[in-house]
Amino acid sequence: MQLSPYRLWPSASIRPLMSRIHRTLPPRGARIGIAFSGGLDTRCAVAWMSRQGLDVFAYTADLAQPDETHVADIPPIALKHGAGAARLVDCREALVREGMTAVQCGAFHLSSGGKKYFNTTPLGRAVTTTAIIRAMREDGVNIFSDGSTHKGNDIQRFFRYGVLVNPSLEIYKPWLDRAFVDAFGGRKEMSAYLSSIGLPYTMAAEKAYSTDANVLGATHEAKDLERLDQNMKIVEPIMGVPHWRREQAVSPEEVRVELARGLPVAVNGASFASAFECFRELNAAGGRHGLGMSDQIENRVIDAKSRGIYEAPGMALLHVVYERLLSAVHNENTTDLYFSLGRRLGRLLYEGRWFDPESLMLKEALTRWVAPAVTGSVTLELRRGDDYTILDTKAARSAYEPDKLSMEKTASAFTPEDRVGALEMQSLGVLDNRQLLLHLAKVLGPAAGASGELLLLGGEDGGPANENK
Repeated sequence: MQLSPYRLWPSASIRPLMSRIHRTLPPRGARIGIAFSGGLDTRCAVAWMSRQGLDVFAYTADLAQPDETHVADIPPIALKHGAGAARLVDCREALVREGMTAVQCGAFHLSSGGKKYFNTTPLGRAVTTTAIIRAMREDGVNIFSDGSTHKGNDIQRFFRYGVLVNPSLEIYKPWLDRAFVDAFGGRKEMSAYLSSIGLPYTMAAEKAYSTDANVLGATHEAKDLERLDQNMKIVEPIMGVPHWRREQAVSPEEVRVELARGLPVAVNGASFASAFECFRELNAAGGRHGLGMSDQIENRVIDAKSRGIYEAPGMALLHVVYERLLSAVHNENTTDLYFSLGRRLGRLLYEGRWFDPESLMLKEALTRWVAPAVTGSVTLELRRGDDYTILDTKAARSAYEPDKLSMEKTASAFTPEDRVGALEMQSLGVLDNRQLLLHLAKVLGPAAGASGELLLLGGEDGGPANENK
């Protein structure tokens, strides 16, 4: 069994010491690696740390971010702001692989009105952090930094995955350093600082919310979206169309997705050279209809509630296809476990525990004993948003056979006489339950409610009730 696709650093002892977080800047000359997105916050952090005497190494994850035109243009920005070295780390295939595993496991715990959040940002953090820590090892860098703040989920995810890969990793996060926070409390102060050192940051038109995205999905939150009287309609989708706008043309489209052993292998008959390319086609197909957008109120890892608007067209399309085939192949006891274990795994993923032993145990069970039988194809008609119709289902090993329960005259596996016997056997349990409920109705009296009164109307012996009793 392969525990994780990400190789761990060997520890120097059986029980490594705790990884520590620097409360203030590390010593001058220390090498520090930062997850560099190229935004205002990480530009400011690189400029400030380098001018405080740190040797800054910047690492940008290539996640096929739909909000970036040329991800390769980001590392040179870090060099311009003072980094001694900057690298682009290719995470695309790894991220798609983990996203597909999440679909196979149903690892999604957040749902509102049947619409799910597909944990796209937590998956991105799992892949990004482990990849960056490996790149830091190659460069001899042992202090890790990022732009997350103390109020969010990402600060925990970056920390947990970093220490899991490298148990002796040291951490310095600018937004946990009071000196940095006092100097750069907001976007205005950060912009002023960059201008003062000759690196003005030209902000695009200010949005009413912030966005974080990768190939699996996009997260929109903060600013105006913190108010619940604002809604999805203020968001400009970056992975699909704004399906709520009447003027937005969306034509019905038939899409056929084929799975083999729980993984997508073809879309509309076309196969692809890699899982990444296949997933991009799923994104395109779902995105043309605005599939997979949701509005969620959730509990962050610190148990305070937050709100986000999410896009995930490819994940949503793959999820529909996977669960359709799942229902055709597996019995209800198995699907019950899929739903319950998947929901638990989804919360672990959300908390930054995707590679922890309890998660590996759940993933092992769901990908080894459930996913391999999920082979076949599903054809859907996609319309607008999450409005779709399943047109055809072909499962290679389907437990569904029309003749078993057909209302027409067919050769059946059991006869009416067989059903009579099966029903009469159930009376044993029903009558045991009746006696127990009669006892409880007597003991509880009026507290037994309407069900107790109904039973007593029939009399204890099952004959006519005595109204004077």
